[in-house]
Amino acid sequence: MSIREPTYFALAALMDGPLHGYAIIKRAEELSDGRVRMAAGTLYAALDRLSAEGLLRVLSEEVVNGRARRYYGLTDEGVAVLRAEANRMAQAARVVTDRPIRSVGVVKPA
Repeated sequence: MSIREPTYFALAALMDGPLHGYAIIKRAEELSDGRVRMAAGTLYAALDRLSAEGLLRVLSEEVVNGRARRYYGLTDEGVAVLRAEANRMAQAARVVTDRPIRSVGVVKPA
């Protein structure tokens, strides 16, 4: 199962413990060095989907300024999927990083 980068970082954001939606957005942005920037609507749609798939669940809910704030946490299956994706990406990276690049036939910029 390959997952998209925003989903990967949203799940990774929960590795240190439960977070609410806005905190997931901010943590995913930090973990990705600013590459992943999710709109709230996009995140909540992803959280609903990931919850339906059994990768995360709502752990608690509180009302803040009249709005429900849900805290999400990874399930065991979510941890397994996240680790499998990290291993898949690491293996794909090793195809390039662990092999010498031969200069023969490589075109250098002018």
